[in-house]
Amino acid sequence: MASYTVTLPSLGDDAGDEAQVSFVYVSAGDAVAEEADLVEMVTDKATFNVPCPKAGKITKMLVTEGDSVKVGDPICEMDI
Repeated sequence: MASYTVTLPSLGDDAGDEAQVSFVYVSAGDAVAEEADLVEMVTDKATFNVPCPKAGKITKMLVTEGDSVKVGDPICEMDI
């Protein structure tokens, strides 16, 4: 298995470059499917889920509820 880091994707042109983690759906050790929700993020304009880009197993969560995360910052590490 290869290690993979999931990062916060672009929020769009008018949404800024930072969001707050409002809910974490997965924990270290969880097996996740591609497109499964990892975290719920909130900006001043929207609430959205960050989907898992690949199927695999979460090895380490790098954010918790209440954290502010910038575009490109790591959310979790996983084995794929």
